[in-house]
Amino acid sequence: MNTAPARLRMVEVSGAEALWLLEGSTLGRLVYVQRELTVLRPARHVWEYGRLIVRTPAPAAMVPATATYQADEIRAASGTGWTVTVCGPAEVITDPDEGAHHRRTLTGWTHGPHDTLLRLYPKTLTGFRLAPMEA
Repeated sequence: MNTAPARLRMVEVSGAEALWLLEGSTLGRLVYVQRELTVLRPARHVWEYGRLIVRTPAPAAMVPATATYQADEIRAASGTGWTVTVCGPAEVITDPDEGAHHRRTLTGWTHGPHDTLLRLYPKTLTGFRLAPMEA
């Protein structure tokens, strides 16, 4: 029985595949800088009309004009999976009707001032698969 850990490599995927992976998931992390520190917040997302709609427990006032969103699916036992990162301008969703729609469709963790919905306009979209090394 071979107990040596598998050797893995990161393989960049096309933008279309990265988008496909992102659309097939719902969980990720909003990443932004606040007071010179990197902040990560858990988030749920949906891809809608070429934009990423994100619901996260972060104060709306703290969301910067540009943000990064990262989603992944890593299998712990094998170390294989994928990761996708989206960067671009972000804006807080303030329209009450649109906000109500997204709060019904995206489960949140908190309610009140730390329950923020935002729209991220992707400027960059990168993705990688974590795959076994070929023999």
